[in-house]
Amino acid sequence: MASMYAKHSAQNYQPLLPGIKIKTLVYGELTLMTEFVMDKGSSLPDHTHPYEQTGYLVSGKIILYIEDKKQQIMAGDSWCIPKNVHHHAEILENSVAVEVFAPTREEYIKYLDRTTVVE
Repeated sequence: MASMYAKHSAQNYQPLLPGIKIKTLVYGELTLMTEFVMDKGSSLPDHTHPYEQTGYLVSGKIILYIEDKKQQIMAGDSWCIPKNVHHHAEILENSVAVEVFAPTREEYIKYLDRTTVVE
């Protein structure tokens, strides 16, 4: 697999859900990194997937539910969600999150930022 670099850009986000946009930053054989821009009042519905998911809230405030546990997440906080575990989120303020999925989440490759450099 080739190496990949992404420069910061406020462009090329794609709608994922109402009030939530996604951009895949980089990916490799084992992981995929995404950035989510989420509008205040939007929500991520309850779901599971076969990927471990780690995240970091760059800005904003959300409530993250992992199984039956509720946690308020502030800018600078991070999380890890095991694979196949129910989770959802409420977006309390306009927020930006960076998340990494392992193994590579193939269906998110289509959201790759067009400015990413592959060498």
